[in-house]
Order: sequence, then structure tokens, then C-alpha cells
Amino acid sequence: MGYVCAKCGKKIKTLDKFARCAFCGNRILVKERPNVAKEVSTD
Repeated sequence: MGYVCAKCGKKIKTLDKFARCAFCGNRILVKERPNVAKEVSTD
């Protein structure tokens, strides 16, 4: 799992010393989440 830039939408695999997008320089990164739905019982 990596991060996605909130401004340009590019995927970033690893972070360097500072959390910054390597493409546009934006500092707002969103952590990727898996597309797995959880099943919860309602008993």
C-alpha cells in the first residue's frame, strides 16, 4: 500500500524524509485503502 496525492492523484509508493508529492510538490497525501468489503453480522 502506498499514498495518493490529493492534488494531482498520482500514486506514491514510498515516502522520503519529507511527506511531499514528487510530481507536483503538494504535501497532502491520502493513504490508499484496499477495496475489500467487510461482512458484519447483525444478530
